[in-house]
Amino acid sequence: QVQLVESGGGLVQAGGSLRLSCAASGRLFRINAMGWYRQAPGKPRELVATITSDGSTNYADSVKGRGTISRDNAKNTVYLQMNSLKPEDTAVYYCNADAWTVVTSTTLTYWGQGTQVTVSS
Repeated sequence: QVQLVESGGGLVQAGGSLRLSCAASGRLFRINAMGWYRQAPGKPRELVATITSDGSTNYADSVKGRGTISRDNAKNTVYLQMNSLKPEDTAVYYCNADAWTVVTSTTLTYWGQGTQVTVSS
Protein backbone atom coordinates (compact mmCIF):
# COMPACT_ATOMS: atom_id res chain seq x y z
CA GLN A 1 0.00 0.00 0.00
CA VAL A 2 1.01 3.60 -0.60
CA GLN A 3 -0.06 6.41 1.69
CA LEU A 4 -0.31 10.00 0.47
CA VAL A 5 -0.42 12.88 2.92
CA GLU A 6 -1.17 16.42 1.73
CA SER A 7 -0.23 19.60 3.54
CA GLY A 8 -0.10 23.32 2.92
CA GLY A 9 -3.77 24.18 2.54
CA GLY A 10 -5.43 27.02 4.35
CA LEU A 11 -7.16 30.37 4.04
CA VAL A 12 -5.66 32.95 1.73
CA GLN A 13 -6.84 36.22 0.27
CA ALA A 14 -7.48 36.58 -3.43
CA GLY A 15 -4.26 37.33 -5.24
CA GLY A 16 -2.22 35.41 -2.72
CA SER A 17 -0.20 32.22 -3.06
CA LEU A 18 -0.06 28.75 -1.55
CA ARG A 19 2.27 25.81 -1.89
CA LEU A 20 0.76 22.39 -1.41
CA SER A 21 2.86 19.33 -0.69
CA CYS A 22 2.05 15.65 -0.89
CA ALA A 23 4.38 13.02 0.46
CA ALA A 24 4.09 9.35 -0.45
CA SER A 25 5.16 6.58 1.88
CA GLY A 26 4.96 2.82 2.02
CA ARG A 27 7.09 -0.25 1.49
CA LEU A 28 8.76 -1.34 -1.68
CA PHE A 29 6.99 0.87 -4.17
CA ARG A 30 7.75 2.87 -7.29
CA ILE A 31 5.79 5.96 -8.24
CA ASN A 32 5.03 6.84 -11.82
CA ALA A 33 2.79 9.83 -12.49
CA MET A 34 1.58 12.10 -9.71
CA GLY A 35 -1.09 14.72 -9.80
CA TRP A 36 -3.29 17.24 -8.09
CA TYR A 37 -7.07 17.33 -8.35
CA ARG A 38 -9.64 19.50 -6.62
CA GLN A 39 -13.28 19.32 -5.71
CA ALA A 40 -15.42 22.32 -4.90
CA PRO A 41 -18.73 21.92 -3.05
CA GLY A 42 -21.41 20.54 -5.33
CA LYS A 43 -18.99 19.98 -8.18
CA PRO A 44 -17.20 16.91 -9.49
CA ARG A 45 -13.51 16.36 -8.83
CA GLU A 46 -11.40 17.96 -11.55
CA LEU A 47 -7.83 17.77 -12.71
CA VAL A 48 -5.50 20.57 -11.69
CA ALA A 49 -2.11 19.32 -12.86
CA THR A 50 -0.12 16.15 -13.41
CA ILE A 51 3.56 15.32 -13.65
CA THR A 52 5.23 12.18 -14.93
CA SER A 53 8.25 10.51 -13.40
CA ASP A 54 10.50 12.24 -15.94
CA GLY A 55 9.00 15.67 -15.25
CA SER A 56 6.52 16.16 -18.08
CA THR A 57 3.64 18.30 -16.89
CA ASN A 58 0.03 18.92 -17.83
CA TYR A 59 -2.25 21.65 -16.50
CA ALA A 60 -5.94 22.42 -16.53
CA ASP A 61 -6.70 25.56 -18.51
CA SER A 62 -8.06 27.16 -15.35
CA VAL A 63 -4.64 27.14 -13.66
CA LYS A 64 -2.26 27.58 -16.59
CA GLY A 65 0.09 30.44 -15.87
CA ARG A 66 -0.82 30.44 -12.17
CA GLY A 67 0.07 26.94 -11.06
CA THR A 68 3.32 25.01 -11.11
CA ILE A 69 3.55 21.32 -10.33
CA SER A 70 6.90 19.81 -9.41
CA ARG A 71 8.21 16.72 -7.69
CA ASP A 72 11.18 15.50 -5.72
CA ASN A 73 11.62 11.86 -6.65
CA ALA A 74 14.14 11.27 -3.88
CA LYS A 75 11.52 12.34 -1.33
CA ASN A 76 8.53 10.84 -3.17
CA THR A 77 6.89 14.23 -2.87
CA VAL A 78 4.86 16.31 -5.29
CA TYR A 79 4.25 20.02 -4.93
CA LEU A 80 1.73 22.48 -6.31
CA GLN A 81 2.57 26.16 -6.23
CA MET A 82 -0.51 28.28 -6.85
CA ASN A 83 -0.23 32.02 -7.42
CA SER A 84 -2.75 34.75 -8.10
CA LEU A 85 -5.38 32.71 -6.30
CA LYS A 86 -9.03 33.40 -7.03
CA PRO A 87 -12.15 32.65 -4.98
CA GLU A 88 -13.07 30.04 -7.59
CA ASP A 89 -9.92 28.13 -6.63
CA THR A 90 -11.60 27.31 -3.33
CA ALA A 91 -11.84 23.54 -3.05
CA VAL A 92 -10.46 20.47 -1.37
CA TYR A 93 -7.22 19.62 -3.13
CA TYR A 94 -6.28 15.97 -3.48
CA CYS A 95 -3.04 14.47 -4.66
CA ASN A 96 -2.81 11.14 -6.36
CA ALA A 97 -0.10 8.82 -7.49
CA ASP A 98 0.12 5.92 -9.87
CA ALA A 99 2.34 3.52 -8.00
CA TRP A 100 3.61 0.01 -8.47
CA THR A 101 4.21 -2.00 -5.30
CA VAL A 102 5.77 -5.36 -4.62
CA VAL A 103 2.63 -6.36 -2.71
CA THR A 104 0.23 -5.84 -5.61
CA SER A 105 2.71 -6.43 -8.46
CA THR A 106 0.70 -3.95 -10.48
CA THR A 107 0.21 -0.21 -10.82
CA LEU A 108 -2.70 1.28 -8.92
CA THR A 109 -3.89 4.81 -8.33
CA TYR A 110 -3.71 6.04 -4.76
CA TRP A 111 -5.34 9.14 -3.31
CA GLY A 112 -4.62 11.37 -0.37
CA GLN A 113 -7.24 12.57 2.09
CA GLY A 114 -7.28 16.11 0.74
CA THR A 115 -6.40 19.54 2.05
CA GLN A 116 -8.80 22.48 2.10
CA VAL A 117 -7.89 25.63 0.21
CA THR A 118 -10.15 28.63 0.78
CA VAL A 119 -9.63 31.87 -1.11
CA SER A 120 -11.43 34.89 0.26
CA SER A 121 -12.42 37.81 -1.94
